[in-house]
Amino acid sequence: KRGLFILENILGTPAPPAPLDVPLLEDAEKEFKDREPTLREVLELHRSKPLCGACHSRMDPLGLALESFNALGLWREKERGQPIDPAGKLITGETFTGIRELKRILATEHRLDFYRCLTEKLMTYALGRGLEYYDTEAIDRIVGQLDQSDGRFSVLLKGVIESAPFQKRRHHSSLTAREPGQTLSPTARRESAAASN
Repeated sequence: KRGLFILENILGTPAPPAPLDVPLLEDAEKEFKDREPTLREVLELHRSKPLCGACHSRMDPLGLALESFNALGLWREKERGQPIDPAGKLITGETFTGIRELKRILATEHRLDFYRCLTEKLMTYALGRGLEYYDTEAIDRIVGQLDQSDGRFSVLLKGVIESAPFQKRRHHSSLTAREPGQTLSPTARRESAAASN
């Protein structure tokens, strides 16, 4: 779950939905009859199945790097009596031994992925709609500005506000919020007619 969260909300590369007939993690856990396996061991077995490997090879290294934190966010050294191994290798080839190295890799090697993901999420919120192909140019421009400014949030915010998609969005409230009997201006009438078509 944590690896999937990083893919979706930091790198902007969500994994596709799991196939309907994908085996559960609990099924892989049952194959260890002599002891309780660690999550890493269960995921390795799960990942060995062709249906599961494609997505889990992207998610698991990210999530396992966070295994030293329990569900409450408290640090732990062991899981089920065995030492936790937070090391991993990203699908893009970078290796790390723990969360600090992973953070450095994400902040340097994958900063443009993060800038794009954050820009797309803020733009979606600002527009009140999903992004379309014609928003790509504005997104690219903002990501470039973020990269030049070392990721300053003020640059992101200004970029979204000054972008063509934000500047040219329609205000539906101005088309519908009027007193009974009040007439619309010629411009508002044209916008209302275009919105109803």
